Amino acid sequence: MKKKLACLTSVALAVSMAACSGGSQETATTAAPETTTAAETTTAAETTTAAETEAEEEAGALTAGTYTASKSGMNGQVTVEVVTDDTSIVSVKVTDNQETPGIGSPLIDGEKEGTIPTISIPAAIVENQSIAVDAVAGATITSAAVKSAVEDCLTQAGANVDDWKTPVEKEAGKEIEMDADVVVVGGGGAGLAAAISASQNGAKVIVVEKNGAVGGDTLVCGAIYNNPDEELQSKVEMSDAVKKTLEAGIAVEPVNDAHKELIDTVAAEWAQHQADGKTTLFDSEAWFTLQTYNGGDNVAELDLVKVLCNNAIDGYDWIQELGMEFNDTIGQGAGSLWQRTHTSTKPMGTGFISTYVENIAADDNIEMITSTTATKLVQDDTGRVVGVEAEDVNGNTYKFSAAKGVVLAAGGFAANSKMVNEYNTTGKWDDLSGLPTTNRFSCSQGDGIVMAQEIGAALSQMEQIQLLYLGNVKDGGLTKYPARCVNGTDQEIFINKNGERFVREDGRRDEICLQVLQQPDAMFYFLESADGDYTDVETALTADGFTFQEMEEQGYIIIADTLDEMAEKLGCDAETLKATVDAFNASVDSGEDEFGRTLYSVKLENGPFVATPRQACLHHTMGGVKIDTEGRVLDESGAPIEGLVAAGEITGGIHGGNRLGGNAVVDTVVFGKLAGETITK
Repeated sequence: MKKKLACLTSVALAVSMAACSGGSQETATTAAPETTTAAETTTAAETTTAAETEAEEEAGALTAGTYTASKSGMNGQVTVEVVTDDTSIVSVKVTDNQETPGIGSPLIDGEKEGTIPTISIPAAIVENQSIAVDAVAGATITSAAVKSAVEDCLTQAGANVDDWKTPVEKEAGKEIEMDADVVVVGGGGAGLAAAISASQNGAKVIVVEKNGAVGGDTLVCGAIYNNPDEELQSKVEMSDAVKKTLEAGIAVEPVNDAHKELIDTVAAEWAQHQADGKTTLFDSEAWFTLQTYNGGDNVAELDLVKVLCNNAIDGYDWIQELGMEFNDTIGQGAGSLWQRTHTSTKPMGTGFISTYVENIAADDNIEMITSTTATKLVQDDTGRVVGVEAEDVNGNTYKFSAAKGVVLAAGGFAANSKMVNEYNTTGKWDDLSGLPTTNRFSCSQGDGIVMAQEIGAALSQMEQIQLLYLGNVKDGGLTKYPARCVNGTDQEIFINKNGERFVREDGRRDEICLQVLQQPDAMFYFLESADGDYTDVETALTADGFTFQEMEEQGYIIIADTLDEMAEKLGCDAETLKATVDAFNASVDSGEDEFGRTLYSVKLENGPFVATPRQACLHHTMGGVKIDTEGRVLDESGAPIEGLVAAGEITGGIHGGNRLGGNAVVDTVVFGKLAGETITK
């Protein structure tokens, strides 16, 4: 199999593009007699034209030319240019789109092939002279937009579009065997980190990804990563309000001796920080660990929390060595509880995935197989995991042999409503049926968890389910919000439809979501002003790279020069809204807040004001397969299943009852890297 660059061509696509059928046929013609009268010549010419026309109509004839059409994709209009001659589609090109990099559009500049629909669908249509080509797994909406736009162009060219829908022949039913040292199931953040780590430790690696391109839910994450950072945190003055958060954290009642030891460590470090006369922001690995454990209701496996937090700095350095770039400021991500959040310089999770993809493209030891779903873990007579069975989109079956073992990194189950409802037993959440999810439906289905169960893997804390208040109100997607919404808690307030605050904005994710669900229509608005990081909405961009004007036109944000104007646009009482903002501004001055907020940086005083409507959505499942501190999957007796490790959201026990914002990406990096090291030992 040929190795791909960014999206890495799948066997399925290669097969479908190799089969050329339908659409273009030979055109019949009728020659005039050699000797004719002038009248006969005219009659013959007319007869020839009629015959040609009839034949061409039967063959799906076209009027040669260049045609364009636009159709709605996932994020906006997808514009296609189609060039035809009189019998065939000469070229198809997507000339403009707003689709998510790595899912609907190329992740890397200059990308020319692969199973990205704005690239692969046009290529397949030209190759097969048919618009009846397969959608790209995981990008069906963009795929449909491209095909629909091409169909529109063919109609403009005078075609009978049914003539251009000849089913593409597929080579199916093949049995394919491939060997490697390590097989990684899942090409999201954790799986790619594991693949690179295993390769760095000398292993030949195959990554099996069910979508058309790698990236998983990491592609649409908030792009934030938590770790103590002495250099950046030394530039932040520690306010009295923030000190209260620390003091409350070390004042909690310990639940066991290990918890008490951790509390005592942080208390001693904090005392030393003050004794040294430091006034800048305090942080340490122990404080990060304690906040993560406390923030998860003290139900996580503390040893796993320590692995996460004590290796976060190392993971941060490692991914930067791979080429990842972060902004040079520290912030507090949504629900992260402390100013230790680093943000990618690229939109959403594209920075993480493009970093991995570029490294893999240059690594001959890693092979990527996309559009192929793992179905079974293979064990030998001793019970050791030695491979994976899988099936691609065409029905071809695969047997991947893994000499050293398998890494499970297939994600959680937040997009599987049946599993969510089965395990939603804590009493924290009411019926979650019908609640949107921030995840991609092609990901987070829990299929890797089921595979592990089938060979006896134990599960851990499956009942721990997280909602996030960052979902847009159209489809729940974690997209199209101003950057401060995810990493600028200090510069905004949350208001309901009545223009009133209802919760502390720097609190836990679950506490905020519970309050959101109680507001009118179970939604709210982020409200920010021109007083923070960006003062010019004409040039500012959302977290995923759109202009504010584009987002306002599409209904994702509301912009107003004054609070009176904002109240009118939101349909709330202007005096109520202004009183809400005035009360908050007074809290910034006093450091005392009615909802207990401790993080402030600016007052909301100057327009333009921006309101972003959001809702609480299913986001992360903290439960999954049970692992030890080396990432090895454990069975019901607590013994490791030989040859099987796991990393990322598929695992349980790390985050407890509430995952801190920004810790999911830390999880993928730290445990992904660890999984690659463990499986190659």
